[in-house]
Amino acid sequence: MRNNKLLKIVRKLFMITFGAIITGFALGSFLSPNDIIDGGVIGVSMILSNVFKYNLGILIVILNLPFILMAWKKMGTRFVLFTAYANIVLALATNYFHDIHATNDLLLATVFGGIILGVGVGIILKSEASLDGTEMLSLIVSRKFGFSVGEFILFINVFIYAVAGLVFGWESAMYSVMTYFIGSRVIDSVMEGFNSSKSVRIISDMSEQIGEELIDKLNISVTYLQGVGGYSGLNKELIYCVISRLELPKMLDIVKEIDPKAFVSVVDVHEVYGGRFRKK
Repeated sequence: MRNNKLLKIVRKLFMITFGAIITGFALGSFLSPNDIIDGGVIGVSMILSNVFKYNLGILIVILNLPFILMAWKKMGTRFVLFTAYANIVLALATNYFHDIHATNDLLLATVFGGIILGVGVGIILKSEASLDGTEMLSLIVSRKFGFSVGEFILFINVFIYAVAGLVFGWESAMYSVMTYFIGSRVIDSVMEGFNSSKSVRIISDMSEQIGEELIDKLNISVTYLQGVGGYSGLNKELIYCVISRLELPKMLDIVKEIDPKAFVSVVDVHEVYGGRFRKK
């Protein structure tokens, strides 16, 4: 058990290191040289670094430190230590890549900087750490003042990008907003997984026959659920299963062939564990 726990910690630290280096590469080589900023504490650090000519990596660590300490009771010791480590690696990576300019084209810097940034931050978040104190602060503020986490982060970032417009110019601020949007979408993809599966619920009077065909032809596991029709008041048997997106068209053909009137609900599923499910 101890060896397994130690191995998990080492694996997470490796991924945090990798994610922080990637994020530092995006900040140092794509965004910062072109006056394009990220949101949150990192964005504030980039503005202050430009205005006062302070070291960007050191500013990121200093500005995040109060939020890291604030999160000690809320998020636990391991999260705080992982987050502190991630910020230190990010600071070193950002400083290392600061003089390595990947491109001077604003559009290329925005798109590729946002993608690389999103991948790095997503890896870190998935490894139970964080790079931005804004999210930690939002958890506390939302509980005290009734704001949602998303509303607080949105308010903070609107203010940050308004300041960025005054400091770097409004064109740069607009590119920064685009970078933030691209980065946030990539973070979601990394967190949720690229190979999304499908959760399927089927309501039919021929559920057992459909279930047997799905097991036989698709080699998947199905579960029968008991329900009651809200309109008819009759007992209904539902089929629940999880399949890959490549198997979905074949599954729909099987259902329609057996019962054209069957009700089918399909929902995206981003992570699946256990059972007989096979990712393709």
